[in-house]
Amino acid sequence: MHRPAGEPPPEGWPLLVITDGNAMIATAVDALRVQSSYPMGTHVGPGVIAAIGYPTDDAYDPLRRSFDLSPPPGRSYPPFSEGGPAVRTGGAQRFLDVIEAEVLPFLGGLAPIDPARRTLFGHSFGGLFALHALFSGCQAFSRYVAASPTIYWEDGGLLESERRFAATPRDRDVVIHLSVGEYEGETLAPFQYGREDTETRLSGARTARTLQLTREMAARLSALPRTRVACEIYPGETHMTMLPIAVSRAVRTAFEIDAVR
Repeated sequence: MHRPAGEPPPEGWPLLVITDGNAMIATAVDALRVQSSYPMGTHVGPGVIAAIGYPTDDAYDPLRRSFDLSPPPGRSYPPFSEGGPAVRTGGAQRFLDVIEAEVLPFLGGLAPIDPARRTLFGHSFGGLFALHALFSGCQAFSRYVAASPTIYWEDGGLLESERRFAATPRDRDVVIHLSVGEYEGETLAPFQYGREDTETRLSGARTARTLQLTREMAARLSALPRTRVACEIYPGETHMTMLPIAVSRAVRTAFEIDAVR
């Protein structure tokens, strides 16, 4: 967790909650420190960052994140490695319940938080999780940042949640930021051609269709009332290289100055 120095505003600090915290906390804190130090050039102010991670020295815990970040009902998949446990999915609602019931109150005990300025950010499966939270009617956050969201996952079940969300009247404003790398569609990055895994990567990209599905979702959400949507395609970036840019955008979205409350 990062808490800025100085006195908080009367309503409390804005908050950014990040999934896959092991991989992203350092980048997020550095981005906020730099940007909030030059608000006239960045339009970013100070705030609290809380990253939810796992007890490992690695950037990711593939087994646990597969379950925590994927929407129900979920499925069972073969182990990541021979002799390992089966990979289960479908725990996103349970994970979201823990964030709402335990994590946010815990953070409120560590620093004063503005309940109207809480942002949820995730990348890949984390982006899928952020959109699940939004579409499930979560009231804990007013801003959702989904980078390279895995929209296609498990037969695109997220799209049904989106349809229910779109049909539900809203009594508050919501900010949604979607992003995707240029090379998350039908075309790989130049350095990914001519390798022994090229065809496998092309097949995976054509199945995921992350670029296409993200663009299409942004267009649909932009037509909804009380919904402010931004969608960015990062030139020259792949699913993994776009991550530092997406973290910076999450910081900007969460801590923009004079934002509509």
